[in-house]
Amino acid sequence: MERADKAINFKHNGSNCCQAVMMAYADRMDISEQQIMRLGATFGAGMGCFESTCGSLCGAQMVLGMTGGNIRSAKLLVEGFRSRAGGSIICRELKGIGTGNMLCSCDDCVRYASECLDNLIGK
Repeated sequence: MERADKAINFKHNGSNCCQAVMMAYADRMDISEQQIMRLGATFGAGMGCFESTCGSLCGAQMVLGMTGGNIRSAKLLVEGFRSRAGGSIICRELKGIGTGNMLCSCDDCVRYASECLDNLIGK
C-alpha cells in the first residue's frame, strides 16, 4: 500500500490530517505513534481555526524535518503541495470556506502532502 493511501486510511480512522500524514511515515522517524498523535493533535483543521496552513502540509513538514530535511526541501514541499492543491496552502481557502469554491478535499490534501513528501525523501 502506498504511503498516501495509508495516510488517508489513518484520516478515516480518527486521525486529523496532520496526524494521518505523520502516522504513514512512523517507520521513518525515531518517535513513537503515541508521540506522533500528541505532536499532531493541534495541527488539524489549519491549526484548529481553518485560518492557517493545512494540517496535512504541517505533518509532512514535520516528517521532512525528522528525516533530515532543511529549509530548501521545506520550500520545495510547500511549492509542490501548492501546485497540486489548487494554488493555496491555507485550510480555509482549500476548503472553500467563505467562497463556496473548494480547491482541495481533505483526502486530496493528505494524498498530495504524502506524495510530495515521497518525492523528497523517497517511499
